[in-house]
Amino acid sequence: MPGHLIRRLHQLSTATFSEQMKAAGIDMTSVQFAALQTIHEAPGIDQARLAHHIAYDRATIGGVVDRLERKGWVTRSINPEDKRARRVALTGRGRAVLQKAAPIISALQGNILSGLSDAECAQFIALAAKAVAVEGGFDPSR
Repeated sequence: MPGHLIRRLHQLSTATFSEQMKAAGIDMTSVQFAALQTIHEAPGIDQARLAHHIAYDRATIGGVVDRLERKGWVTRSINPEDKRARRVALTGRGRAVLQKAAPIISALQGNILSGLSDAECAQFIALAAKAVAVEGGFDPSR
């Protein structure tokens, strides 16, 4: 069943991520990394757009950003164009931890699909991206 296989692959991916981050002495979840990377790529992004970009619900993203803020990795400010919205930006510490984590995360990507050939990995990624875009209405390029 695809749902079970996807859930199992997610478990393996999350465990690999956690092990590598712990080994590097970095206290970060995969969702926190996705948020930091997105904030880095789109400085001043508001929380609603951040939630959409990493496919998280708007209510939950507040907690993620709270934890990042407590760690001193991001700051929030009121969006002058929309007083209800909060813009998020990386701090110096946030940039430093992202720079430390990024190569580790790039290296562990191969571990997640280690049972596949390079061609199979490319095919899997293409098919997974297509399924996500169709099923979730999510465009991974945004």
